[in-house]
Amino acid sequence: MADFQVVVADPTEGATYQLEVDGQDANRFIGRSIGEEVEGSAVGLDGATLEITGGSDVSGRPMRADVRGTETKAVLLTGGTGYNPTRDGERRRVTVRGAEVSDETRQINAEITDDGGVDVAATLGDEGDDE
Repeated sequence: MADFQVVVADPTEGATYQLEVDGQDANRFIGRSIGEEVEGSAVGLDGATLEITGGSDVSGRPMRADVRGTETKAVLLTGGTGYNPTRDGERRRVTVRGAEVSDETRQINAEITDDGGVDVAATLGDEGDDE
């Protein structure tokens, strides 16, 4: 059974909320890719819409939108998610996770695209950690 830590970003308030999701709610994320939308009811925001913006697996490897599937892959990076070069032209082969959410995913980053009239701070403020 999959269980995730979902970090929900509220761009209107500039706040983030960390929530533990398991069971049927976690299954709503399985098979979804970065950039896809999910119903907000999976995290307690009935009527809201969330967009998956990234995440990481159980080993801490980041998910990259340009790597297809759920497996880990060693890709040559010049920058972006998973690698920050220190010199111009520097490249490095880095192991990253594909863009699709699987059982190996531990954390999912999501952003609220449509709040559906829900007061996010009142709904998630007592459940999640407001940073």
